Amino acid sequence: MAFEYHVSKNGSVSAQGTKQDPFLTINQAASVAVAGDTIIVHEGEYREWVKPKNSGLSEYRRITYQAADGEKVVIKGSERIQDWEQVEGTVWKVGIPNGYFGDYNPYIEEIFGDWVVYNPGRHLGDVYLNGMSFYEAENLEQLQNPEVRTEVLDHWTQTTVAVVNPEQTKYLWFAEVDEKNTTIYANFHEANPNEEVVEINVRKACFYPENIGINYITVRGFELCQAATPWTPPTADQPGLIGPHWSKGWIIEDNIIHDSKCSAISIGKEASTGNNYRTKRKDKPGYQYQLESVFLAKQAGWSKEKIGSHIIRNNTIYDCGQNGVVGHLGCVFSEIYNNHIYNIGIKREFYGHEIGGIKLHAAIDVQIHNNRIHDCSLGTWLDWQTQGTRVSRNLYYRNSRDLFVEVSSGPYLVDHNILTADYALDNHAQGGAYVNNLIRGKMVQRKMLDRATPYHVPHSTEIAGFAVTYGGDDRFLNNIFIGDDNLEKVGTAHFNGYTTSLEEYIETVHQDEGDHEAFNKVEQPVYINRNAYLHGAEAFEREEEKLEATDFNPDLKIIEDGNEVYLSLELPEEIASFFGGIQSTKTLERVRIVDAEFENPDGSEVVLDTDLLGKQREEKSVIGPIASLQAGKNYIKVWG
Repeated sequence: MAFEYHVSKNGSVSAQGTKQDPFLTINQAASVAVAGDTIIVHEGEYREWVKPKNSGLSEYRRITYQAADGEKVVIKGSERIQDWEQVEGTVWKVGIPNGYFGDYNPYIEEIFGDWVVYNPGRHLGDVYLNGMSFYEAENLEQLQNPEVRTEVLDHWTQTTVAVVNPEQTKYLWFAEVDEKNTTIYANFHEANPNEEVVEINVRKACFYPENIGINYITVRGFELCQAATPWTPPTADQPGLIGPHWSKGWIIEDNIIHDSKCSAISIGKEASTGNNYRTKRKDKPGYQYQLESVFLAKQAGWSKEKIGSHIIRNNTIYDCGQNGVVGHLGCVFSEIYNNHIYNIGIKREFYGHEIGGIKLHAAIDVQIHNNRIHDCSLGTWLDWQTQGTRVSRNLYYRNSRDLFVEVSSGPYLVDHNILTADYALDNHAQGGAYVNNLIRGKMVQRKMLDRATPYHVPHSTEIAGFAVTYGGDDRFLNNIFIGDDNLEKVGTAHFNGYTTSLEEYIETVHQDEGDHEAFNKVEQPVYINRNAYLHGAEAFEREEEKLEATDFNPDLKIIEDGNEVYLSLELPEEIASFFGGIQSTKTLERVRIVDAEFENPDGSEVVLDTDLLGKQREEKSVIGPIASLQAGKNYIKVWG
């Protein structure tokens, strides 16, 4: 028999959990709820790390945690601090006994782990003034002089960036920890911290099981924030502010999630499959430890039957230092959609190779669609074993980069998206199909001949083989490419010299007497046709049917109006009669290395007949992400 438990700020630790006699904490309910039960949390702030104890048993016998209808429920990893002492001018301090933090003191714990590139001693703690997070100073002197700024080189864009936002340079904190106390100093400018709401990070997470295998949990309708989450590379334990911790079948929906020091939602791996061994042991490259983690995961039960198949939908995720959604291995067979993700990795207090609005490794059969992702260091990064993955009908804008696919062999689909960053696409992979996208920005395409990565039996975690990234084996069909006076490498011209069919590729390879060496020398086939190239975008030299209007400036703009977003775009007259047809499993060439077709996760035929707005495509629909695009001026609502 299913029970309904209630939690209220008016409850008690000795309550029965009924509506009339509610629990005081969510963890009280979490300790007794079993499969089929629902936990309803009533209005208020709950400063606790919710640790679900019991597992649901199936999609139909879940344990559901939800905010009461119409009531605002906030779960915080922070505590309010009110005993501040003025030191000098606008700088205040507070002393806190180390025991206050238990065995996890965020002001001792540093940003640490594999692939951290830049960290000048930053910690997992944080200070918030009326909800606004501060920046950690590198020393007390900098705290007294908040205009001091540090500049670093962004490894990927090769540009110099400030690690402190000029608008917030005055809001800094610094901590000193001795054997007994943690002393936090902060520059509050005009504010008196004892008269405002000042909070500090205390807990590692807000909603995250301590044990693995806590399956079929639903978390709905909460605000979750202010957690001291650690750095989450693919070779480490990956705790987030909220997440399933190596489990199956979670639904995380309709939540507002923000101010995680590193990652917000984690659907990633756990510690037994590797935990920052490259950084700790220093005896092997991180690449080698990541390979080992895949095999260790198989030994730990990594399969569709036990892991993944999560749903992340209708959430608003913002102001996090590393990721909005992160996962390695544990993300398989999941669906991420209708989320609004922004302000991820832009404070630049620290950075590394694992930052993005969505950053996934081994995204097998993961479906990422209908998300709005903007103002992120990187919009979506799919790394290793991107297979059966589909990135569809997403809106990307004002990101440093929009989409990055790395060392994967496909098949993966990128269709009906809008990508508008100056640096729109990093393609360090093979076996992709890019169909009906609007891409305004440069594309960087690279081979990776020194890092073989796994590929799988289709729709499975079973490993079928390993391959390096030869480059190519990509399909670019029905896309609109838009250049700019200040941009290079927009379009598909970087594939010049590649073969255009498997037959041509095989014939060319076998002109050489060697074995694997010959495959390194010959460019894989690419399938490029029926694309439009505007405002300086350049076409692949062997593309047979294309629309070129290189002098035409579409004057593309993404316009925000409240929660609504509009696309403003002008198109040339020729676009009205330039059709691409509907692409599907039947029209997309199979992927060479994996020897697999482009399919839906259930193995059925995939048909790309639904545009970004959810409208049905016709055979004679205009190319690009929106079937109703027309010659001349377009002004179309694309979100909200």
